[in-house]
Amino acid sequence: MGIAITEEHRALAASVHGFAGRNITARGMDHEPFRAALAAQGLLGLHLPERYGGQGGGLQELAVALEALGEHCTPGSHLPTVLASAVIARATAAHPLPPAPAPPVDAPPVDVPALDARPVDVPALDTPAARVPPARDASLPVHDLLAGLAGGTLTAAVALPGGTRAAAAGPAATALGSPGADLFVLPLPDGRWAALDRADCAAEAVDGIDLSRRLTAVTARAVPDDRVLGGVTSGLVADLAAVLLGAEACGVAAWAVAAAAGHARVREQFGRPIGQFQGVKHKCAAMLVALEHARAAVWDAARALDGDGPPDEAALAAGTAGVLAADAAVRCAADAIQVLGGIGYTYEHDAHLYYRRALSLRALSGDPGEWAERVAGLAAGGVRRRMEPDLPEEAGALREGIRASVASLAGAEPLDRLVRLADEGWIMPHLPRPWGRAASPLEQVVIHQEFRDLKRPNLGIAAWAVPSIVRYGTPQQQERFLPRTLTGEIMWCQLFSEPGAGSDLASLTTKALRVEGGWSLSGQKIWTSLAQWAQWAICLARTDSDAPKHEGITYFLVEMSSPGVTVRPLKEINGEEVFNEVFLDDVFVPDELVVGQVGQGWRVARDTLSHERVALGDTWGPGSRHTDMVRLIGELGGPGALRPAALEESGRLWASGQALSALGLRVTLSQLSGGDSGTASSVRKLLGMRHSQAVSEFCWSLAPASPYWNRMILTTRAFTIGGGTTEVQLNIIAERALGLPRDP
Repeated sequence: MGIAITEEHRALAASVHGFAGRNITARGMDHEPFRAALAAQGLLGLHLPERYGGQGGGLQELAVALEALGEHCTPGSHLPTVLASAVIARATAAHPLPPAPAPPVDAPPVDVPALDARPVDVPALDTPAARVPPARDASLPVHDLLAGLAGGTLTAAVALPGGTRAAAAGPAATALGSPGADLFVLPLPDGRWAALDRADCAAEAVDGIDLSRRLTAVTARAVPDDRVLGGVTSGLVADLAAVLLGAEACGVAAWAVAAAAGHARVREQFGRPIGQFQGVKHKCAAMLVALEHARAAVWDAARALDGDGPPDEAALAAGTAGVLAADAAVRCAADAIQVLGGIGYTYEHDAHLYYRRALSLRALSGDPGEWAERVAGLAAGGVRRRMEPDLPEEAGALREGIRASVASLAGAEPLDRLVRLADEGWIMPHLPRPWGRAASPLEQVVIHQEFRDLKRPNLGIAAWAVPSIVRYGTPQQQERFLPRTLTGEIMWCQLFSEPGAGSDLASLTTKALRVEGGWSLSGQKIWTSLAQWAQWAICLARTDSDAPKHEGITYFLVEMSSPGVTVRPLKEINGEEVFNEVFLDDVFVPDELVVGQVGQGWRVARDTLSHERVALGDTWGPGSRHTDMVRLIGELGGPGALRPAALEESGRLWASGQALSALGLRVTLSQLSGGDSGTASSVRKLLGMRHSQAVSEFCWSLAPASPYWNRMILTTRAFTIGGGTTEVQLNIIAERALGLPRDP
């Protein structure tokens, strides 16, 4: 989806992509004309108040633009310049500012070029045009620096806490930016920060791996009192850098995913595209998964730092971005080189530029392990990131009515309440009336929020069957099954998987033969959850053996007490019996229990499976709600009782879960704004299953005698198998999102 999920942000991203594509004509260091063009478009001041030449946006808008610029590996000083202005703006926000000077009444209008301006002529590194700084007033107070940074008359370099240290000895800090920058934002020995002119600093170039962006070793020689940034701390600078460098890292990763997938679609080996080989396909899909995970973390951190919530909550979100974003860029850029093969390892291809940029961003952002330790400390201290969407004004009117209904239901007797929940459409509100409320995405979100303290019944497998019966069932089937299912009177199971088919459901061999008044089903099903207790089942059987693979399949409703149905529970590795084998021996199913048309059951099944994936992603993906890990750490004595490696691992796990929750929120907001969530369900499921397993394995390693974690480490092994294996999910992502060819 990109960091941008609203219509306005998507439009901004598209404009920046177009602008960068037209204006990048060469790569090298210190491309001041390109930076000037960015300023002319207002892109250097997206996050600043209009009174200082900005666009009045925030870090979210700036992150959207930086991701797009990162996808083009844009050179020069724009990133340190916007980071510097973001830091200075945070300092000035706490103090009254004089109004910006008004232009003369007869001042001519400023001619700002449109986004379709012609490409700029980018000078080479050592030309005079690249070395000569713009003229300026060297005595500008702090708040007036913002206008110069937004307008492109000032360039900046920023020292990054925890980033790469300068090679030179001494107290010099490593700054992102050129030694010829006009302004240096750096820490002072007493812990304060200052924005100093070049004349007040000693600066020299530092060799870096990125060929298109400079690093500088800088120390302060003089610190005017009016250039000290009140309220700015190393933590704040690091948090802002985690967001802005993380946004560019997402752009680098996005290019890598697109380049790898594009190559895999057309490069042929052994007579077919390499993207058809599962090893390449899964590598590309895993790159996209890492990218979406990082995007969610950076997006949420930008929201948190833009918001007015508790500072610790924003620090937790920024720490999550620090853990995930730069690492994702390095991984994706390295994997892109692998997919590209030999050409990716040459100067002939741009891949090395992106890999260099990714490595530089990771070094400058700070050690992800240190970020993880910070996240672990905050989480163990009780800090939680609130994942709630900002809803439009019309949500207020919806909320008022829904809240009144909740209050009425809360006062009802339990049995009456259950009947009313079903009759009034509260259990699956997205369904059409009378089974649901035909609720819009916005209404569904409000219902979810208002019903938090009044739990609705969990339908289990029925939540997969009900939508298919609503869409494809006859009126008689709907009246017979839906009311009693919604009140929990009917328990369902699913007879889809077979011993020889696995995740390839269309390869089923269970047959349905035509008999008088209906069908006779024979075959074997497996991995059927709760079959020993279910009254009814949804079942796929082949009614035409000569039809193509995905045709000739029919969708049946099977009564589990029918003669010929045999259920044999399977004991799982955790000692429980949830899965079952089910044997069908000439089981009669009348015609009125066929859902949809005979031979078109795969279409009905696909609808069921789409609901299944959403449900599993929501239910099994614990995200940052997996607080039992933090509880265990507390029982063991707190973070200080953990070995350093364990502390770091706990922070990585928490960050991963929090970003997973942010990804779910992004999907919700995208749907609210009319966007398409794409393959987000598969991405969320894959991440959620792996995350649950990793948390269980980690916690068991801390407490191997715990009965709870003994059970969880065994239980979660099924998570990457049930409902579509990890490998199947990777195929789905690769084929549907990246357009890689299907297996033959």
